[in-house]
Amino acid sequence: MAIRDILKMGDARLLRVAQAVTDFDTDELHRLVRDLVDTMRAADGAGLAAPQIGVDLQVVIFGSDAVNPRYPDAPPVPRTVLCNPVITPLSGETAEDWEGCLSVPGLRAVVPRWRHIRYTGVDVHGEPIEREARDFHARVVQHECDHLQGVLYPMRVRDFTRFGFTEVLFPGLDAPDD
Repeated sequence: MAIRDILKMGDARLLRVAQAVTDFDTDELHRLVRDLVDTMRAADGAGLAAPQIGVDLQVVIFGSDAVNPRYPDAPPVPRTVLCNPVITPLSGETAEDWEGCLSVPGLRAVVPRWRHIRYTGVDVHGEPIEREARDFHARVVQHECDHLQGVLYPMRVRDFTRFGFTEVLFPGLDAPDD
């Protein structure tokens, strides 16, 4: 088990555009994915991107088979490892909802996201992935893929009256490291 340190907002490495994965099904890529999974689980994350642990590659993981304790009212998102993702909005409709981030601990904000998207990419073996997602699933994918472009969710906040500390905004939510 390899739980890695998660970079925090302010670290310049989080602002870089990640490099595409070019070598698939390698020991190095499998090790990276295991580290991402272990780190995400240890932090109760809904997803995690390679740049968040200091790896400059276009790799994101998200989802689980269970309800996420940081988002107890959200439906489960399928477990996915996605390399070199591309997101295409399937409508112009957006929705605003609360987001947090393991790289921005203790804070949450309302962030606009497309409600209905298609995401494509490849898995660790280089096999294509293509899915449609709506609502929370779409939000999680967009959030994680933003990390690959050097974008953190506070950069997308439009109304800073709906941005604050999780313990103040959601006092019943047991998410001390949120």
